[in-house]
Amino acid sequence: MDNNYKEVSKTLWIILFANFLVAIIKMIVGNIVMSTSLIADGFHSFADGSSNIAGLIGVKLASKPTDKDHPYGHEKFELISSLVISGMLFFISGNIVMDSFNKLFNPTKLNISIYSIVAIILTLIVNIIVSTLEYKKGKKLNSSILISDSYHTRSDIFVSLGVLITLILINLGLPNIIDPIVSFIVAGFIIKAAIEIFISSSRILVDKKALDTEKVKGIIDKYSEIKGIHKIRSRSTGKKVFLDLHMLLSPDMTIKTSHDLIHNIEKDMKENIDEGIQIIAHFEPYYED
Repeated sequence: MDNNYKEVSKTLWIILFANFLVAIIKMIVGNIVMSTSLIADGFHSFADGSSNIAGLIGVKLASKPTDKDHPYGHEKFELISSLVISGMLFFISGNIVMDSFNKLFNPTKLNISIYSIVAIILTLIVNIIVSTLEYKKGKKLNSSILISDSYHTRSDIFVSLGVLITLILINLGLPNIIDPIVSFIVAGFIIKAAIEIFISSSRILVDKKALDTEKVKGIIDKYSEIKGIHKIRSRSTGKKVFLDLHMLLSPDMTIKTSHDLIHNIEKDMKENIDEGIQIIAHFEPYYED
């Protein structure tokens, strides 16, 4: 496992313990005060922790080096883990919706105390720290699993704020029916996070265009040796970007000169577009009319 994946794995372990701690606190307090929304929020935090486990498995698989059967590496296992997380969130949100419907027609009285308010505030602070740390690490390490999970955790912040406001309003005299209504909102946040993770991961898995064609052309146009380009294609594995294209060159250009040219272009693109770019060029002879 290289240093990049080691850092990703280390971050996931730290966030895993933080998420499980937050989930346990929310679910214990939620059962004490009989709050469906707080229990739902606890399940959301537990899902955060469970997603970290899926992420750890994905990172372990993605860190494997290239081999005979996987010449492009195993990086997409990280994205598959993201899809697993998305599926888990859809499942959990469905359970919350069903439980909320039950509470909607069979409301229970909440036992709200200062302890439940304090517990939510503490877990809210933890979530803010976790989300910020995970996002910064994800950007630094170019990790799709950390970035996706940070957005998921960030939704937890808004959910917790909603639960906190709900408990305060009920304590001020509003009807308990607000609690299951907020649970529907919690489920909505979870579904939204699941959809975002699914879309961002599936784009790479189905080889959606990874680079802006105009940016590629803009860099290549700086090299007068290249008389034209076409069939520009790009795809990503999450960390590496593969670009292949056809170039028109003078038929008198030597193999060494063309080899040095493509390496200079690749270096230019690494500095100005994406440091993970790898170029495969098909050379064609150019004849002036």
